[in-house]
Parts: sequence; C-alpha cells; structure tokens
Amino acid sequence: MSDHVYKQIELTGSSTQSSDDAIRCAIAKASKTLRNLHWFQVTDTRGHIENDKVVHWQVTIKVGLRIDD
Repeated sequence: MSDHVYKQIELTGSSTQSSDDAIRCAIAKASKTLRNLHWFQVTDTRGHIENDKVVHWQVTIKVGLRIDD
C-alpha cells in the first residue's frame, strides 16, 4: 500500500429535503468537476425556519481529494 496525499476543500450544499440530502447534493455537484473525492467531514449545519417548520437545510463539509501519484 502506498502513502497518499489529500487536498481539503470546503463545500456547502443545500436542500429542502434534509441535511443528508444537502450533503449528497454538494458531493454530487463537486464530483462533476473534481476527481478522487475520498472522504468528507461535516463542519456546520444550518436551517431556515418558516411557520415553525424547517424548510431549508445548509450543510458545510470538508472534502478530501486524493492527489494523483
């Protein structure tokens, strides 16, 4: 097994469905232009409330991209 090097980027995904969906949206969008996405870490979660209900989620994540050898 070789040693790996990773670059970290920060993304914020949003969704009206759930925090999990916000994460999935951020990763799906990033994967269209980035490669070697390897891991993520949630760093912040926010939501918008209207009429006593959560109507929108925003989740900020750090994503690790493996650098090619």
